[in-house]
Amino acid sequence: MSTLSGTGFSSDLIIIGAGIHGCSAALFSALRGMSVTVIEKDSVARHASGVNAGGVRRLGRHLAELPISVRSMEIWYRIAELVDDDCGFQVSPQIKLALREEQLEQMRRRVAELQALGYDHETMLTPADLLAHIPGVTDRIVGAIGSLHDGFAQPYQTTFAIHRKARSLGVRFYEGLRAESVSRDGVGIWEVKTAQGIFRAPKVLVAAGLWAGAFAESLGEAVPMSDYAPMMMVTTRLRPFCHAVVGAAGVPLSFKQMPNGTVVIGGGRPGLPDPETNRAEATFAPLRLSARTVTSLFPIMAEASIVRAWAGLEGRMADEIPVVGASKRHPGLYYAFGFSAHGFQLGPGTGEIMAELMATGQSPVDLAPLRIDRFGELRQAA
Repeated sequence: MSTLSGTGFSSDLIIIGAGIHGCSAALFSALRGMSVTVIEKDSVARHASGVNAGGVRRLGRHLAELPISVRSMEIWYRIAELVDDDCGFQVSPQIKLALREEQLEQMRRRVAELQALGYDHETMLTPADLLAHIPGVTDRIVGAIGSLHDGFAQPYQTTFAIHRKARSLGVRFYEGLRAESVSRDGVGIWEVKTAQGIFRAPKVLVAAGLWAGAFAESLGEAVPMSDYAPMMMVTTRLRPFCHAVVGAAGVPLSFKQMPNGTVVIGGGRPGLPDPETNRAEATFAPLRLSARTVTSLFPIMAEASIVRAWAGLEGRMADEIPVVGASKRHPGLYYAFGFSAHGFQLGPGTGEIMAELMATGQSPVDLAPLRIDRFGELRQAA
């Protein structure tokens, strides 16, 4: 952690939030030669970036997210070279199971739609294909969709590795320091007020997760975002039986066996968020439902015992896709937040894209569907 002295600190860019998106944007901005300051009210990876399931998936992405997801996947494949740490990243099939024919038909339409748009990473899997990847699965499965070259990684390890690399390039991180307000002075320089002084920069990126919405609202760009508490649990070690990351159509589930034999279960059933106290509570009723889902799909899981469960804090957008891009009201202001509990894989790609946008004014991918004013247009259309 850096220490602030004097009455303020100036840099080319201030980033509010040190999750994976804030740290990645800091890293890629520093690689472009920008001086960067990151302000974090808690600590690096304290919230959603540290408590998620670590899925590195393009499978099932909203079409608006796919350009970032595909670009991010290219970075994941070279993550060890980029941050001098393998981040626990492993290439592993991401598979979504279908238990009914109508679900399988929806998957076929999805693959056809993606192929028409030029994407070929998702493919249909037969029950025989499934047995090759996940031999322990129930025979009630009628088929599946898969992205066979996706994977998973370790959330804390990844975010801290990006943080370390950014620091080595000169990025200043101020942890335990809350950004109290964001405003511009008379000549257009952004000022971020904190208890220890005022930080100044011509550009600001708000990447503060659940707390980003309040900053956007204070700057006249309110968005519909709610509190959310993603929840996970991990089991005792089992013999190897699954080499894929598994979900299921119509059921909230994310399931994978780690290299040490433990199984991490999560996906879609939340705990209780309490942003006022900075805490989230894991609750047993939804965890029990997730456990039943898993044992119904994988009979071997009846042998497992839950050893730990946890929950985190995340911001969830009304349309389940994030805000990524430039402010529509203020020059030099940018956003990357609201990843709605599925932003981990997008982290490196978002950071690279935002760094290019902030440095050059141009984005390498179309960010229009993720613009911050899309909700205002929706309200007008309603």
